[in-house]
Amino acid sequence: MNGKSPILNGLRQRCGNCGEGRLFSAYLKLNEACPSCGRDMRAADTADGPAFFVGFGVLILTAPFLFLVPMSPLPIGWKVAAILLLALVITGLSLWLLPVAKGILLNLQLHHRAGQARPDRPEPPETSA
Repeated sequence: MNGKSPILNGLRQRCGNCGEGRLFSAYLKLNEACPSCGRDMRAADTADGPAFFVGFGVLILTAPFLFLVPMSPLPIGWKVAAILLLALVITGLSLWLLPVAKGILLNLQLHHRAGQARPDRPEPPETSA
């Protein structure tokens, strides 16, 4: 372990184990193993988590503008241009943040050795409070 948090390594899109190897071989294509330390990256699967967090965060930031623009006193042409610009901002932010979110969630999952829930594992007994 390199001493840095998995979140910082995820922000940098680097391996959470050594902090040197790149996580992705293409835009969102995960390397099977770290090019530097050989850590197996196939053990983790982030599924739809990064897309959910990115979509939710970007829409929280941009939704107020999407509601305010149609109510503004601007001419209709300016309103359409503003909404199209907002659509470009939403798309650009989402595409820029998606690999970062995937890197963070992947590193956290590998760091904490999190895995898929399996139905063959017995559930812990419930405690009454």
